[in-house]
Amino acid sequence: MTQEAKKTTQKEKQVRIPQRTTSLSKDEVTKLLDFMVKKLDEGKAENIVTIDLAGKTSFADYLLIATGTSSRHVFGLANNLSMDLKKAGYRVQISGENGDGNWIVIDAIDIVVHLFTNEAREFYRLEEIWNKA
Repeated sequence: MTQEAKKTTQKEKQVRIPQRTTSLSKDEVTKLLDFMVKKLDEGKAENIVTIDLAGKTSFADYLLIATGTSSRHVFGLANNLSMDLKKAGYRVQISGENGDGNWIVIDAIDIVVHLFTNEAREFYRLEEIWNKA
């Protein structure tokens, strides 16, 4: 093995901490997270959980997971939260709004929100997956 190949192999073995890809400061992200939790709480979302992803991934700083009491409630939570975020000047993308309402994802760049019905949340168990990471 050449010296250059050895260096490449050693570099690949190093753990790389993902870099943030946002222009928001940590304080601004924290304020955004608080805003989102408050809005979900006002919408009567249940079992709201935040998972800190700093240093674990580059796609977001936090996961925010909440449960709606029905698919209709999940749709309402997603619609209201995305409208509130847009009014506040944030860019959001929504996935699942054309589905059955069991799982909707809102990508607010720094925070990814997963809204579930109780059955879907129990099935996918995202908290377990990310807490193990």
